[in-house]
Amino acid sequence: MAAVALLSACAQQPLIRKEAAPTASVCPASLAAIARCLAGRDSFGAHYLIAMPNDWNGHLVLHAHGGPALGEPKPERSVEDLQRWAIMVRAGYAWAGSTFRQGGVAVRAAAEDTERLRQIFVTHVAKPKRTILHGQSWGASVAAQGAEMFSQGAQRPYDAVLLSSGVLAGGTRAYNFRIDLRVVYQYLCNNHPRPDESAYPLWMGLPPDSTLTQAQLSQRTRECLGLGLPTAQRTAEQQRKLDTIVKVIRIPATSVQGHLNWATWHFRDIAQKRSGGRNVFGNAGVRYAGSADDAALNAGVLRYAADPQAVAQFGADADLGGRIPVPVLTVHGVKDAVAFVEMDHSFRQTMERAGTAGHLVQTFTDDSEHSYLSDPAYPTLMGALLRWVELGVKPTPQGIAKDCPGFEAKFGAGCRFLPDYAPASLESKVPAR
Repeated sequence: MAAVALLSACAQQPLIRKEAAPTASVCPASLAAIARCLAGRDSFGAHYLIAMPNDWNGHLVLHAHGGPALGEPKPERSVEDLQRWAIMVRAGYAWAGSTFRQGGVAVRAAAEDTERLRQIFVTHVAKPKRTILHGQSWGASVAAQGAEMFSQGAQRPYDAVLLSSGVLAGGTRAYNFRIDLRVVYQYLCNNHPRPDESAYPLWMGLPPDSTLTQAQLSQRTRECLGLGLPTAQRTAEQQRKLDTIVKVIRIPATSVQGHLNWATWHFRDIAQKRSGGRNVFGNAGVRYAGSADDAALNAGVLRYAADPQAVAQFGADADLGGRIPVPVLTVHGVKDAVAFVEMDHSFRQTMERAGTAGHLVQTFTDDSEHSYLSDPAYPTLMGALLRWVELGVKPTPQGIAKDCPGFEAKFGAGCRFLPDYAPASLESKVPAR
């Protein structure tokens, strides 16, 4: 609790600096005819990009991107984000996105950078009628954290929050399945690390001095699982091991490489930079099921106990409190293999514990994509949020599903809302610990 209070106090300090005005920039080609763009770098080193549509409706979408990326921030990241979310500008909204000041799993710092960009927009560009804070994927946790950090008391910098494909279970729970993936993969493959390499605890991701590259790790998964090969070219042993991972970890084969990458380099970032070199992710007591021989699997996998201090330190930054005093609308594809839809169940529980569940409406779509759902879905959700804010009309999943086809004439087909869907608990997907 003391750590959270200290972080909350410190979070306010970086926002009082005087920031330079953005300068004119080239818009992505898809928006060049309908918008003007501005760019800059804030006083903490985060690059940002702003798009102002020629037919601006007066509202701002403040975007928190997914990832997180590792390494130094690059301005190209915001260009990529604007290209992906061009639908917001096409629908008449101003859009602003930050790269964040640093790479890595630092939620509260990213929330600060996002709020700093809002202040730059208000000071140097325009004063919006309404500001919608939009978080995508890992950025949904950034937005949920920021909405709580900066919306206490009478302060309301954000009128509403849109969370899409969100990693919303809190950092200390959302990534547990990746330590499961690491230990099951190592039990089956024994090549990450290889027997002739120095051993290290797998929760560490990689040793500090490791030079392993993603291409090299891909070669190892190709050797063991046949990833990257057509199914017909895999050996029976490769297919058996891949099937075991799919059944035990409950992820599709197409997502194994991505999650293993995150459980390698992002785990190294968390261990080295966010938790003092201590372990956040344990699997002591977890029973794995779904293999041909569960007894042998459970006897053979490596076991780790999480360090309570590390969990508390990482949780103070990456876990969510749910104390959001403004409308929150979420959307998630039910077959998302990157951020499981069951995380939305956890987020509802978080807001229920905070006493703010009345501020939350959750929607779901018949999608397997993570990074982007469909063009008409987002204007539908934005319109519902604005009616909630301005008219007090709280949306329903059924109403949103009914409204969406009205946007298809302008933005193309893509309405796949499932108004009656309710996600299962995260524990139904990932063993509790």
